[in-house]
Amino acid sequence: MVDDRNKQRLWRYGPLLAWMALIFFASSGEFSAANTSRIIRPLLLWLFPEISEQALNAVHALIRKGAHFGEYAVLALLAARAFLSSSRALLCRHWLKISLLLVISYALFDEYRQSFVPTRTPSLWDSLIDIAGGASALLLIAAWRARKDGARWRSVRSERAVKSALDRT
Repeated sequence: MVDDRNKQRLWRYGPLLAWMALIFFASSGEFSAANTSRIIRPLLLWLFPEISEQALNAVHALIRKGAHFGEYAVLALLAARAFLSSSRALLCRHWLKISLLLVISYALFDEYRQSFVPTRTPSLWDSLIDIAGGASALLLIAAWRARKDGARWRSVRSERAVKSALDRT
């Protein structure tokens, strides 16, 4: 029984913790702008041989900022998945707030940590992009759940109306 609970916890929180570790690694010098340009720059030059240096730098920056948004959207999805399926009622009930708090905390911690990495430049703007990515994903999940719950409620209401009409006849 205890082994089963540990497996469930690992299944629930393992992907979330693994993603947080990946974000931690991505905040290292290995993923600095200078290092990512070694991959992105040749690819862009191959795809668009006539691209200007200014456009190349702008696309590189856009890709990097998009990665910030995307990695924190995934973090939010994994946090919501973990908390919604939790055996703790408090986590299930407040999954949205707790997930958002995790995203905000980790985004701010991530940028703070980058201030100690010589090849990285911490930026509050990056934290805001991270938070926007996580919040967007959480809003989509909340909207999807509200729509699903609304459809379920409408279905129950319709069934009751039909039953009531049949009872009157």
